[in-house]
Amino acid sequence: MLFHLTNPNTSPAPNTTTMTHKPTVVTCGLPYTNGLCHLGHLRTYIPGDFYVRYLRWLGDDIVFVCGSDNHGTPIIVTAETEHTTPRAVSEYFHAHFDEVFKDMGINFDRFGMTDDPTTHHRTTTIIESLIEKDYIYEKTIQQSYCPSCKRFLPDRYVEGICPYCGKHARGDECDQGCGRHLEPGEILNSVCTTCGTQAELREQKHYYFKLSKFRDYLLEYLPTLDGTINARNYAIGWVENELKDWCITRMMDWGVAFPGKDAKGLVTYVWVDAPIGYIAFTEEWANTTGNSWQKYWCNGDRVHFIGSDIIYHHCVFLPAMLHGAGYQPPSAVVASGMVTIDGQKFSKSRGYVIWTKEDYLDKGLPADYLRYYLLAYTNHTRELDFSWKEFQARINNELVNTFGNFANRSMMLVKTKLREVPEVAVKQEILDEITKTLCLVEKLVRTFEFKAAIDEILLLAGYGNSYISNTAPWKMIKEDPYAAAQVLKNCLQIVKASALLIHPAMPKSAQKLWEMLGYTDKIEDHPIGDALVPFENKTLGEVRPLFARIDDEQREDLEATLARRAVETQNKTTGKDTMEAEIDPFLENIVTIDDVAKLDLRVGLVIKAERVPKTEKLLRLQVDIGKEVRQIISGIALNYTPEEMIGKKIVVIVNLKPTKFRGEESNGMLFAAGEHAASLLIPLRDVVPGTRVH
Repeated sequence: MLFHLTNPNTSPAPNTTTMTHKPTVVTCGLPYTNGLCHLGHLRTYIPGDFYVRYLRWLGDDIVFVCGSDNHGTPIIVTAETEHTTPRAVSEYFHAHFDEVFKDMGINFDRFGMTDDPTTHHRTTTIIESLIEKDYIYEKTIQQSYCPSCKRFLPDRYVEGICPYCGKHARGDECDQGCGRHLEPGEILNSVCTTCGTQAELREQKHYYFKLSKFRDYLLEYLPTLDGTINARNYAIGWVENELKDWCITRMMDWGVAFPGKDAKGLVTYVWVDAPIGYIAFTEEWANTTGNSWQKYWCNGDRVHFIGSDIIYHHCVFLPAMLHGAGYQPPSAVVASGMVTIDGQKFSKSRGYVIWTKEDYLDKGLPADYLRYYLLAYTNHTRELDFSWKEFQARINNELVNTFGNFANRSMMLVKTKLREVPEVAVKQEILDEITKTLCLVEKLVRTFEFKAAIDEILLLAGYGNSYISNTAPWKMIKEDPYAAAQVLKNCLQIVKASALLIHPAMPKSAQKLWEMLGYTDKIEDHPIGDALVPFENKTLGEVRPLFARIDDEQREDLEATLARRAVETQNKTTGKDTMEAEIDPFLENIVTIDDVAKLDLRVGLVIKAERVPKTEKLLRLQVDIGKEVRQIISGIALNYTPEEMIGKKIVVIVNLKPTKFRGEESNGMLFAAGEHAASLLIPLRDVVPGTRVH
């Protein structure tokens, strides 16, 4: 059955895409080359890739760079263990990340190495500029020295007690307690991690960056910083409460040599040269393509995608350093929430980890599925919990049942009932729905609301599903074949728009769908505005299911792999045999210190408070917990007004499973004493939002 219908009153739909002429460099935090790529890494890189792909389709001039972080003591430790060189270790893991990123569809314009000459040169240039402007000074400090190994102990070569919270810590960071950055010589009761010898304190010369000089500049700059609110607020709190000068040298022979004849044996601290790598990688890209790196770093925008654990490096250290040297600071910092596995804290040492290659790609799972999950699961700043059960549900319900089902049934009806695509103009109401989606998605992508953007794309497919179900063209075709043809042409237009919209998130799947629609070129060669160009093909390609379901047997196999690793890893730590049963003791009304440790209590700052409509007791609070802002619903309205709550610092449990009160999601719980006259638990001294309560 063939149809040749036209509507002379239909004019081409306008192109609603916008274009910015301001060049932009987009970066992702550098993977450290002493381990393999895991799910936590992808939490940053996939949203960055999605952002770049989408805005390029809108006509934005973007360079997307990243590279491997090759310096620092962990790489030296790994090299010593493997009886090789730090460079060899770096090259091995660099190649691994490069391969995995490409397999995951993450397309950097340049993926460099911080140990290459360009980063060495750019770092030296910036340090020399800071020295010339009197922002760097020399200082002799007391630092840990191992009399057995006969060497000073920087960073990971030493562990001991955090001077701020009293928890076990490593040399450069309190990783088990308050999370604070530790300067050389600050750690207490230091022990050499190589031989276990109690360290001595000996004098050593180092160089410091006058970070404290930049307090006023940072407090003026940070409120203007675009990106996610967790990055901005965390950095402001850090600067307001504590801003000490920063030791930027280490005593070792691996890294960027610190300039100056009096700096023999000192290298630049890794957190100086690593972010400078962003500039160097842009230089390398520019040199190979005939472009100008200054166009992006001097006259454009600079958007950094990072994990929330390195916010202060990018929002405090980097802007101060760049400003001091005469460079432009970041325009936006986009910080992702942390990753958990089945509700457990992400931990390589405890086996709660998903390795990208071993656990995912090598299992034959599509890269697009994981890209979709990481983008669609939750808001970018919130904690993302990965479970194979939820992964299966998302793929089967959202991709297979909604998106894939609509595309497949629309194309199959055309193939089986009409044989060819009807020559009928697409209804304006359909073009209007697509236009609305294009506008919303662009706004959401530009404001880093990636989950909401994916939701809108899925809503368009859902709209198509409802449209085809309500009109039932398979029934209509016998009584009114022209009306049926109109419906199916409208559906093809929605499928085309959906393919273009989903491409930045799922590039391989979008290309497959594009070819089913009868196109023979690459979907990426078409601007997003083509979603409004009336569907023009006369025939369709080979139509087949776009997505495959994740069955229970496959999901159970993936779960078993994760569970087995967790048990094996923990048994190695405790010395138990792998076959021993892992049963935790349970005593009624008695808890252990491990039970208490499961509670993640943080100091939160209430930045907004309002009553929940049609309730007497509930307040809706927006609480800054340092690395993100959480909505918490609390029944304290009889004791505290919204005005009283704003600006108050409270104690919040942040790893509580989200729940709903009167339809409002609550993502945490605050603590108060008493029932009817509840009294909030608050810190007695002023502390930074996000500080852990022990």
